[in-house]
Amino acid sequence: MSIQLPPLSLYVHLPWCVRKCPYCDFNSHQADRFETNGKLPEDAYLAQLLADLDADLPYVAGRPIQTAFIGGGTPSLMSEGFYYRLMDALREKLTWADNAEITMEANPGTFEQEKFSHFRQAGINRLSIGIQSFQPNLLKTLGRIHNRDEAIHAVDKSRAAGFDNINLDLMHGLPDQSLEMAMEDLSLAIKLNPEHLSWYQLTIEPNTEFYRRPPTLPEDNTLWGIQDEGQALLTQHGYVQYEVSANSKINRRAEHNLNYWRFGDYIGIGAGAHGKITLSNGQIFRTRKTRHPNHYLNNLPEALVIKDAIEQEDLPLEFMMNRLRLFETFDLKDYERFTYQTLPVPLIKACETALKQGLLDTEAWKNNCVKTTEKGKLFLNELLELFLP
Repeated sequence: MSIQLPPLSLYVHLPWCVRKCPYCDFNSHQADRFETNGKLPEDAYLAQLLADLDADLPYVAGRPIQTAFIGGGTPSLMSEGFYYRLMDALREKLTWADNAEITMEANPGTFEQEKFSHFRQAGINRLSIGIQSFQPNLLKTLGRIHNRDEAIHAVDKSRAAGFDNINLDLMHGLPDQSLEMAMEDLSLAIKLNPEHLSWYQLTIEPNTEFYRRPPTLPEDNTLWGIQDEGQALLTQHGYVQYEVSANSKINRRAEHNLNYWRFGDYIGIGAGAHGKITLSNGQIFRTRKTRHPNHYLNNLPEALVIKDAIEQEDLPLEFMMNRLRLFETFDLKDYERFTYQTLPVPLIKACETALKQGLLDTEAWKNNCVKTTEKGKLFLNELLELFLP
């Protein structure tokens, strides 16, 4: 089978934040514990990021970067100069597709807002603003350090800085949140008119403060009501749900995330960053970079990475776990295109079982395509369990 390599993206991880939120299980660390004279080790971290990238470049052999995402932590904590230097170096070291989508996560705090225009001038063209809620009591519960007015002003400030592609992160199912409170949050987010809304339910993850001290969450009936009314409200205002927790205006989907869910490739650099890379012989492996910032800063690139080949028997679950997050129809041939393996019998049988259970669409299947039904969207975990090896 001839190898046509998938699209390639870049992920850059900045591990520092002002304060660790009680729900967060990302690789983030309180900034002041790593500062010297009130400053993060920006120069040292940038040098290590670029050395990290250099170590991965032989695996991607000049393939163009279609999208990039700078995540964290709170990337907007870093200085304007850091991003001018970073983006210049990335342009020098990498081949970029025309009009590549380059996203940065940002907090709505006033301190970060003052840098938005510099981020845009450095070459970042999409901003993802972590609002989570507009309500003072919920922001306090979530450990957020911004307020309602700062959240609203952050959108205005990003527009003034030249960003015409903005995502807002908003959570629901928050501690003691009512249906009315959730709809108030969502309505205000819609009123701010972002191109994209990531609207997702709070989940309690291990190794978080909420896991150790669980808050009181809304009952299931309230959660169902929030989901139903919220999606109806989003649809009414022109936001199309194309993924489990992603809604966008027409032609404004997050291209970077689409590449993840379509089983594309991505280089991951930075403390705790993950990557997925396909070689020209069809081998697929994942990378994980060492998590702790101090270990990342003080070791050679060869010591930073763990490589795990994806075994052939795991490919059906790996592929379907990603593709079925998207609500688009896809051709079964995509499995062979992205895994370089013949379509396996167990995958076909799992799809046939899902069809009988009403989790996959029968009309799409007649055309050798897969599409999740409305029932399948609601019972996605049960659908994915059918593809376990």
